[in-house]
Amino acid sequence: MLTIERDLRRFRQIVRGRIRDNLRKYVTHGEMIGRKGRDLVSIPVPQLDVPHFRFGDNGAGGVGQGDGEEGQPIGKGGNPQQGHGPAGSDPGSGHLLEVELSLDELAEILGEELELPRIEPRGEAAIVQQKAKYNSIRQTGPESLRHFKRTYLRALRRQISTGVYEPDDPRVVPIKADKQYRSWNTIEHPQVNAAVIYMMDVSGSMTDEQKEIVRTEAFWLDTWLASQYQGIETRYIIHDAVAKEVDEHTFYHTRESGGTRISSAYKVAAQLIEQQLPPSEWNLYCFQFSDGDNWGEDNEEAFRILGDKLLPSVNLFCYGQVESPYGSGEFLGHLQNHFGEEHDSLILSEIADKEAIYDSIKHFLGKGR
Repeated sequence: MLTIERDLRRFRQIVRGRIRDNLRKYVTHGEMIGRKGRDLVSIPVPQLDVPHFRFGDNGAGGVGQGDGEEGQPIGKGGNPQQGHGPAGSDPGSGHLLEVELSLDELAEILGEELELPRIEPRGEAAIVQQKAKYNSIRQTGPESLRHFKRTYLRALRRQISTGVYEPDDPRVVPIKADKQYRSWNTIEHPQVNAAVIYMMDVSGSMTDEQKEIVRTEAFWLDTWLASQYQGIETRYIIHDAVAKEVDEHTFYHTRESGGTRISSAYKVAAQLIEQQLPPSEWNLYCFQFSDGDNWGEDNEEAFRILGDKLLPSVNLFCYGQVESPYGSGEFLGHLQNHFGEEHDSLILSEIADKEAIYDSIKHFLGKGR
């Protein structure tokens, strides 16, 4: 048993090493998102075969024996370049082994490889939740909390000790002194929670390819944040000229043809924080994705809401500009000019393609806020 456990630990170390070596590929491609379960994710890991000997046919001759010219291919099956012939019975050599990894393990690997600092929650965001734990027994209490087994045993012992109990007529009738009731103690559980608000432009210039980039990056952002907090609340906002809160499926699959007013998304996010996610109780993260288009007259309104309401309330506000063949890509530059590149809560990232997701995640989460 000890040998099996040691081999299993060794195998998992090898798997983690392979995942680290190929992490950029896994982050870049969204293949794991479809394999995500409740708490586990399946990862295709290449080439984890155990080395073994393969024996040839007996009597086929030794090394250097038999007819043939120098450089002539060795083996059966005709010309190996043709790719024809009957079906074989041997296993192929290019199999992928799918291994299951917990999301916490995946987050740990992500943090190690991207050198992400542990997040330090804001002090006032610690919520103390009181829970009742039924861990004691009392002589009084409501009948709904009566402990029937303990009450019966106490009555039985009383009747036996006083000689009232008759085996031929085994009736046990509790009296008031026999009754036992469940009781509780109030226990305080400190909780640190986080809320993530995703905002995305769904106007006609944002194609399915850009949305897939957003979906892939959001998967990794969620994985890391969930490993840092005891609870994560996720909200989604889409907008063209008008914004609204939606569910996750609608967020990634809606496409409109209207214009773009980024301030509309900021208004909905600010209302959501004010009404449902007070900063004194939540660590707040906003991730906005757009191709950079915005109606020119709307920039000042967007900057006002962002500067006055959102940035003072959140741990981080991350703007990711996804390059699109149809978008102008101007909004990121406007944000830089208005707020500067080193604002405490504002982080800007250009995501040219899927290959840029890896660096964008590191840029967004690298402050440890």
